[in-house]
Amino acid sequence: MDSRRFGKYRVERDVLDEQRLEEVTQRKSYTDTHPSLTDRLKDSLKRCVMSSLPVLYWLPKYSVWDYGMPDLVSGISVGIMHLPQGMAYALLASLPPVFGLYTSLYPPLIYLFFGTSRHISIGTFTVLSIMVGSVTERLAPDAAFIINNGTNITTEVDVTARDLYRVQVAAATTVLGGLIQVVLGMVKFGFVGTYLSEPLVHAYTTAASAHAVVAQLKYVFGVSPTRFNGPLSLVYVSTIKYLAVIPNAVSMAFLITAKELNSFLSPKLPVPIPVELITVSLHKDTLALSSPRAPDINLFQEVIGDAFALAIVGYAISFSLGKTFALKHGYKVDSNQELVALGLSNTVGGFFQCFSVCPSMSRSLIQESTGGKTQMAGLASAVIVLEVLQKNKIRLHCVLQVVWLVTLVSTLLFNLDLGLAGSISFALLTVIFRTQM
Repeated sequence: MDSRRFGKYRVERDVLDEQRLEEVTQRKSYTDTHPSLTDRLKDSLKRCVMSSLPVLYWLPKYSVWDYGMPDLVSGISVGIMHLPQGMAYALLASLPPVFGLYTSLYPPLIYLFFGTSRHISIGTFTVLSIMVGSVTERLAPDAAFIINNGTNITTEVDVTARDLYRVQVAAATTVLGGLIQVVLGMVKFGFVGTYLSEPLVHAYTTAASAHAVVAQLKYVFGVSPTRFNGPLSLVYVSTIKYLAVIPNAVSMAFLITAKELNSFLSPKLPVPIPVELITVSLHKDTLALSSPRAPDINLFQEVIGDAFALAIVGYAISFSLGKTFALKHGYKVDSNQELVALGLSNTVGGFFQCFSVCPSMSRSLIQESTGGKTQMAGLASAVIVLEVLQKNKIRLHCVLQVVWLVTLVSTLLFNLDLGLAGSISFALLTVIFRTQM
């Protein structure tokens, strides 16, 4: 080789024989490029399992160091929100409040295994709760459970029998709606999510919020109106009990003020102050874990129309929220798998006396804004609800709630020793105050 022709550069290569050339170029054999039928079946089965159980894809890659603490903080924040929301939305569904806690526990655990969204919070939601309430009150009205009070002169409603039947109606509707969602997901019906435009979703959720506010007014004003179903149900009113307005107005003012305080302090607080707990009082010995029960299939024919409506509305809200967060954080949600995941959450939840679920906008925003990375945050929030149900000792006096809140805030804002000192000092002041009172 003429080194002058190429300047000062000279190329030198080893002489390779055929075996060495194959090693260097990593030549693939026929069996590598044309896998056997067994290998292809194995690959197809693996892809099918991974797509049906998304948790198998992301859980082995889960980094406790990177995601553990954000998911834990996010899960605790969302779990605290589940408590008042679950009980309030159970009232919208015309069910005892404890069934709202069941609905905040079981479905999120199912979605963890089958869902593809990392940020939505599955559980109770206003729109679905109102829809369930219309079914329960239609099939189990107060008038059907009138009994004599022992004097044969006046009558009263057998609340226990009425609520038990309403739970059966809600569970049957939820199971049937969940099965419809699973079937729709399996036949690839998820494509309809493509047609859910942003203006449609925003307008629908805004109108749903108005219905939710109106549905709560009967508890604010202390009235027991007959639920009116159909057009213009939003404008029907009843007689107001003004004495019931005072505590509700105080609670609303407190919550609004606390919300603004949370917004102001958000840059300095790792989690929002859980002010909702101060307005919640769970009575001792009224809560327990529910055991699975088969739904009453005889009710299916009476609720099939409502179940189908719940299935479609729940999916529309779920996929819209999931798509919003997915676009923001750069990942994809599978529309058909979301249908299956939501359907299984409802089906399994219905066996545990839950009512229809879908993501909540407020909880999902909290889960995302507090740093939640995966559905492990949903697991943490379910643990919070589980602790409430198992302990049966959450009847907190208002003073004790304030002590809890002051302890949390002082420990978050200051270090552990100053936070502890301030908390103990405040607790002693409350003891002195109660003694003087």
